[in-house]
Amino acid sequence: MHKTVFSSRDLPSDLDGKARFARWQEMHIAKIGSVEFGASDNLPFEAEIEATIIGPLILGQMAGTIRQSKRQARNVADDGHDGYLLFINRGDTALAGTQVGRDYSIGPGQAALVSASEPSRMIGGDKNLWTNVVIPRDVLAAAFKHIDDRLAVCIDAESEALGLLTRYCRMIELGPPLVAPHLIAHVSEMVVDLVGLAIGAKGEAAEIASLRGLRAARSQAILAKIEDGFTNPDISARKVAQELGLSVRYVHELLEETGSSFAEHVLELRLQKTRQVLSSRAHDKLLVSEIAYSCGFSSLSYFNRAFRHRFGCTPGSAR
Repeated sequence: MHKTVFSSRDLPSDLDGKARFARWQEMHIAKIGSVEFGASDNLPFEAEIEATIIGPLILGQMAGTIRQSKRQARNVADDGHDGYLLFINRGDTALAGTQVGRDYSIGPGQAALVSASEPSRMIGGDKNLWTNVVIPRDVLAAAFKHIDDRLAVCIDAESEALGLLTRYCRMIELGPPLVAPHLIAHVSEMVVDLVGLAIGAKGEAAEIASLRGLRAARSQAILAKIEDGFTNPDISARKVAQELGLSVRYVHELLEETGSSFAEHVLELRLQKTRQVLSSRAHDKLLVSEIAYSCGFSSLSYFNRAFRHRFGCTPGSAR
């Protein structure tokens, strides 16, 4: 267990506010991760971060006049962080954010889960205070299935699980450092378990059923987008994800549950469409290549191979 603190108070006193902010942001990138911050225009710049490392987890706190934060695709690529962060608003004003196309707003005492592997943004007041629990992706995903369903979902300040998690984390941060490996492992497991309870990933049957219904609806929306756009050669999982406000990772995850990948769904629809058109007398004057291209194929040789493999005959013999 190890605790780190870095503060704007530690910066050279001869720097002006703008230079202090720039230097502090550089420190954040070097010590924690790549995030683009914006400071208040109405108050002098000040910021302090406390980070307590316990096992695979980080219990952190941010305080000061940082007004907004943004993590874009280039920031994700810069540091490769792919964990989850549970933000708990301990300030007096709301923190509003966006991730995977979902908007959220957490008032005092409320919380929301975000992913470091997806672009996100958050904005608050001139002075803010929040706690975050950072959990590696493999740890949280192993503990709870379908964790991405809970991204950007507001957790009420009255949540008993959230309150217990907050108190438990503060007790760990303020207490003497833990040394014994078995105690560190126990505390880490307890924090992960409380996070799961707080975000609803470890809820009652009704909550779990609701999540399953949400996944089913999103899966159907993805399949509908594919069916509407499979003839477009440029269709991609990324474009469908953007249109639906989901992450690419989540789109692939949902499609895996259908038994076929994104590319396999698109290919099957294109092949079925070409066979239908080839067998129609209304289109017997069209060239095979014209039909293939109109159904979304961009390579005639690939189309011929795929058609023969799928239907056991050449496209020409299917007419």
